[in-house]
Formats: sequence, C-alpha cells, structure tokens
Amino acid sequence: MKILTGFISSLTLLSLNVIGLSQVQAQTQEGFTFQKVPVTLFGNGCPKGTAEGILNGDTLSVTFSEFEAKAAPPKVVSAACNLRIGLNVPSGLNVQPVNVNYLGFADVPKGGSANLNVRILFQGQIVPTNNNPNATFNAGFSDVWDKNVGITLGTINACKKPVSSIFGINTNLTARATTVAQNQETQIRIDTIDTTIGPVLFQIKFAFNPC
Repeated sequence: MKILTGFISSLTLLSLNVIGLSQVQAQTQEGFTFQKVPVTLFGNGCPKGTAEGILNGDTLSVTFSEFEAKAAPPKVVSAACNLRIGLNVPSGLNVQPVNVNYLGFADVPKGGSANLNVRILFQGQIVPTNNNPNATFNAGFSDVWDKNVGITLGTINACKKPVSSIFGINTNLTARATTVAQNQETQIRIDTIDTTIGPVLFQIKFAFNPC
C-alpha cells in the first residue's frame, strides 16, 4: 500500500512538474526577447543614421534625437521624418500591433498655428486608426500633448515559421508664424518618452495571441 501511494505521489509530482514547465515555456513565448532592429530614416526633419529600434517584451521602441519645427515671423516651416522599421517575428509567436504612443510640446503665439500629421504604415499600406493620430494647435496653445493611438491591424501569424515585416511611421510637423510678433516664434516638437533605454520618440505596443 505504501509503495502504491508513493508511486501515485511520484506521478502527481511529475505531472505538476510537466505543467509547470509548460507554463514557463508559454510565458517565455508571450513577448519578444531583447534585441535591436533596423530603422531607416528619411526626411528633412530627422538626421540620417541616428535612429535605433529596440524590441523587448510587448514593445518596439524607436530612439533618435528630438524632432521639431520652429518658425519665426513671417515664415511657415515644415519638418518631415519618416521611419521604416524592420520587424522579424520569430517562429512560435502570433502577435498583433495594438497601439502607437508618442508625445510632444507646442507653443503657438497670437497669429500662429501648428499641425501634427502622422500616418502609420504596415507593409507599405496605411493602417486604419481607432482615434485621430493628428492634431492642430491654434493661437494661444502652449502646453504638452500626448497621443496613444489605437491601430486596427490583423495578427502577424508566425506560429509555424518566422515572418519578416516592415512598419512605417510618417510624421510631419508644421509651424506657422505668418502674423506672429517679431520677438516670438511658433514651435512644435515630438519629445522623448520617459524610459530607461534612452530617448524614445515612438513606441509600438503588441498583444500576443495563442498559436
């Protein structure tokens, strides 16, 4: 009887160990391992070769120096910065991009205005958004702003084999100082997000679905 009881206990312990191992394996698949990914920049508002993509957990962070547009009267200044981010999803993952985060500051004196225009792309196609990724700042606005833009995009199914993809973020900042007083200027910029990995200007968040 003791032998049978001991045998049953051993089987129970073995089963628990197997379940625990399965849970650990599942947890390790619910996120990206820390790695750097290629980022290409083009546009008059972003210095070439300064961007870096960092993939970790459920987040793809894009780091590069501050992006801004400033206009003294009577000028109108536009700054464009377009990103192309290479994302290789390893086999065994089924991921879905869910939102894009970015924030900034605008200072618009009387007689000026400023605009933020953002387009999110995947595989060269514009991705529909759940809320407005753009903003207009009228005269008198002087404050920080932030955007958490939900995106409508199907899953990237890499359950059986790796998938290579390209994300794009096209951003244009416009500062107008047409009738602004001579000692003032209109400015708008995208600021860095407070993270431990450096000056992050954009974050793409992912959800992980079972394979």
